[in-house]
Amino acid sequence: MIVYQAVKQDFLNDVINNEIEIKIEKAFKSYLGRKAAPNEIQSWANSMLRMKNVLEDPEIAHDAGISIEFQIPLTSKRIDFIISGLNNEGKEKVVIVELKQWSQAELTSMPDLVRTRFQHGYTDTVHPSYQAWSYASTLLDYNQTIQDENIEIIPCAYLHNYSPDNVITNDLFKYYIDKAPVFLRPDAIKLRDFIKRYVKFGDKRDIMYRIENGKLRPSKQLADAIGSMLYGNSEFIMIDDQKLVFESALKMARTSKNGKKQVLIVEGGPGTGKSVVAINLLANLTKEGMVAKYVSKNAAPRAVYTTKLRGIVKSSSITNLFGGSGSFIDCEPGLFDALIVDEAHRLNLKSGLFQNMGDNQIVEIINASKFSVFFIDNDQRVHIKDIGTSKEIADLAKKSGAQVAMLKLESQFRCNGSDGYLAWLDNTLQIANTANIKLSGDTFDFRIFDDPNELRREIEKKNQHNNKSRMVAGYCWDWESANNPQSMDVKIPELNFEMRWNLKNDGSNWIIAPDSVSEIGCIHTCQGLELDYIGVVVGPDIRFEDGHIVTDFNGRSKMDQSLKGIRSLFKENPKEALETADRIIKNTYRTLMTRGMKGCWVYFCDKPLAEHFRMQMELSAEKTLTEEIVDLKARIEPDVIDSAKYIDFLPFYTIKAACGKFGEGEEAHISGWVRADGLGKLNKNMFVVRASGKSMEPRIADGSLCVFRANVVGSRNNKIVLVQHHSLFDRDHSGNFTIKTYTSEKAYDHDTGEWIHEKIVLKPLNSDYEPIILPEDDNYQVVGELVGVI
Repeated sequence: MIVYQAVKQDFLNDVINNEIEIKIEKAFKSYLGRKAAPNEIQSWANSMLRMKNVLEDPEIAHDAGISIEFQIPLTSKRIDFIISGLNNEGKEKVVIVELKQWSQAELTSMPDLVRTRFQHGYTDTVHPSYQAWSYASTLLDYNQTIQDENIEIIPCAYLHNYSPDNVITNDLFKYYIDKAPVFLRPDAIKLRDFIKRYVKFGDKRDIMYRIENGKLRPSKQLADAIGSMLYGNSEFIMIDDQKLVFESALKMARTSKNGKKQVLIVEGGPGTGKSVVAINLLANLTKEGMVAKYVSKNAAPRAVYTTKLRGIVKSSSITNLFGGSGSFIDCEPGLFDALIVDEAHRLNLKSGLFQNMGDNQIVEIINASKFSVFFIDNDQRVHIKDIGTSKEIADLAKKSGAQVAMLKLESQFRCNGSDGYLAWLDNTLQIANTANIKLSGDTFDFRIFDDPNELRREIEKKNQHNNKSRMVAGYCWDWESANNPQSMDVKIPELNFEMRWNLKNDGSNWIIAPDSVSEIGCIHTCQGLELDYIGVVVGPDIRFEDGHIVTDFNGRSKMDQSLKGIRSLFKENPKEALETADRIIKNTYRTLMTRGMKGCWVYFCDKPLAEHFRMQMELSAEKTLTEEIVDLKARIEPDVIDSAKYIDFLPFYTIKAACGKFGEGEEAHISGWVRADGLGKLNKNMFVVRASGKSMEPRIADGSLCVFRANVVGSRNNKIVLVQHHSLFDRDHSGNFTIKTYTSEKAYDHDTGEWIHEKIVLKPLNSDYEPIILPEDDNYQVVGELVGVI
């Protein structure tokens, strides 16, 4: 996602006309569904003026690409400023600039971190050169277009308010400054020369469009990378808060060797990189000679990691590196230098098979180590006996005499980096009221299926690619196959659907076993792990009634231990029992629905609940500004009542008729009416036509119904338009009209001192088609601008 895109000259004009921050703010709200903070808007105004000064040089091509606030794939982090184009040799280059308004900073005792003042006070944060370099490295890691097409990413940082000192350019940061030079207040000319070294000619190859829409190569997921990570070779580059947590934890671990017990609590939601930081810590602490262990209540992450390590690390090393949370009951105080507790929200009071050993797993872990770090998501409590909360851990740590620190992870890696999806899901499950949340299908693939058999077929099809798609379900069905291997467990007889629970053959390794896609998993075998696509069967323990999500512990299997004792509690204290069950059931589905990095596909046993989710998806779509291109569902009706026309329905024309009516003002026959939800207020300038051919794939498929808006004012540059031209013949539409991306190339008129249109280029999205070039004085008509594809 790119919030603002333009060629250099248009960017300079926007800054000169004092419109740049207005345009960025408007696009920001459109793309992200929320308003920008006032200080962020002010930072755009300040920093873009400085970048205008840097770029005002004729040796940097006027049509170089400018991209502002580019979201890094698979994260929620955004790159401040990008210049794209070609160098002297015609090679594609992308210069990324991390912009800072800092005026001063202080050194810290932690590598790659500095301390500077923000609105809320002084804070430790990563050095700008490290930040720029890590963003460039992450782009290279995840984007196949950059890798395959040899596009060079050149990072740097510009602190335009910062006067030279011996802090920000200290030799401590030389390694990353060499990789990503830092430019200060007097260095505008140096930054200009740096950019000129890489971008000489314009971006006529749509470099950033290709990167933005480039295929994401399979992520370096934790289980695939852990073998080399344990030897200290970090295959995961940690971004911003991940790096801060990592360095802070290392510092506390080293401090604890001097006798003062240290406890660090790290809060983070699904996909914020808790496990990534945990394994990096395990690797680095072990490399430093410390006795460290990765700890989890849930066996699944440990099983996956140890399976991946077989043949790389000897068995005894695996045993020493990974352990369960109940293994520290009688441990000698301070035996371990460090215990790294992942999924700490799953910790229990008692240990052992019958939950009758020890006193408190949190206390036992703190007691057994000089330094302990607890990675926790307070909204992932999925068992009645889970006691791990930030407050509980902090209170017990203080009682033990430990020095306690708390940090947060916020960078979103799962769900395609979509913070909006997580907030939308919390709102839809009625876990939290997160109003004005927008669910965008462009960032995360969320779908509802009416048939679980179809859902299974689609997941199996996805899984053929890389074995990273699975089915899961709420634990609402008994585990019959445990005693009878021929039995099926998850059964929906009215739809002839049945699957077997996964635990029998592969156990905790189910999520990576090569043939296990035929089995269905549960919360106990997927929590703490991730997939590309997750298919979720939502069982009868949750339904929608009278406008509310209703949970029902009677819908759970009696074999499920996560609500064991809830019925007894209900007899003693019904209110507490219902509140506990409600929280656990909702958290379970929240966790299941956030296992997918790219998509979550769902079947609901309760039809009203499915409709509730669909309604929330539609409400979300209605919040999208009409300037965005949206996907719609519709069918062509021969006619509709007058009161519905241009209120709920738009007219459908042949493309020739539409060009005649909206281009030439002729009378035209309406071929039908199409329902157009999610477009805001409709009007008589809007119409529907059917596209033909493949020139605009993948955005517009052959035969798609497209919604256009006529009589649009303002710039058409880089927008998809319907154009009529009496001298052209479009092979797709077999006529003198075409649907293409409109781009205008300008030239400088030295006589008038103004920029004028030199030619209009109508570009296809499919590289198999040639662009159409129209001279400015040629006879053409822009009939309409694309609003949506049905």
